[in-house]
Amino acid sequence: MSKKGTYQIPDYFDFVVPPLEGLWWQDGITGIDYAHKEKFNFIAMIRLPDFVTQDVFDWAIQKASERKQLDLHNVEFLSMQEGLYVQALHIGSYDDEPATIEKIHKFIEEQGLQVDINDDRYHHEIYLSDPRRTKVENLKTVLRIPVKNNYLNFKNKLATGLK
Repeated sequence: MSKKGTYQIPDYFDFVVPPLEGLWWQDGITGIDYAHKEKFNFIAMIRLPDFVTQDVFDWAIQKASERKQLDLHNVEFLSMQEGLYVQALHIGSYDDEPATIEKIHKFIEEQGLQVDINDDRYHHEIYLSDPRRTKVENLKTVLRIPVKNNYLNFKNKLATGLK
């Protein structure tokens, strides 16, 4: 059952809302160009518990639209499979993220990996702190960069005859 109401949600349980997450990209650019933040596009996301199915989601959108008179036509129910990535905790201003990204890129190179930001895989951020309640220097953000393993790619090519 839903927390407030009579709508029956199978396997419902009380839960803490997870942190806000964002996928970031810039059209026409492979990777990220921090010198042109005005060109960023994003998708904002919040992870949902497993009991939230497409039907439960559709019901919640309908109820929220009716009760709050909100335009929720852009809200979508998505499933994500991220694959291999490298992540690091950034502490401080969002404007200082490039320094942490530089460390991630150095690690990626040292490990023989390759950045894999493309039309299907994005720069991913998880916002652990609420910027309305946290001093800028204490903001905590997980920075996640998709990667591919060059060795595995080569091994797969060998297995398929180097096509």
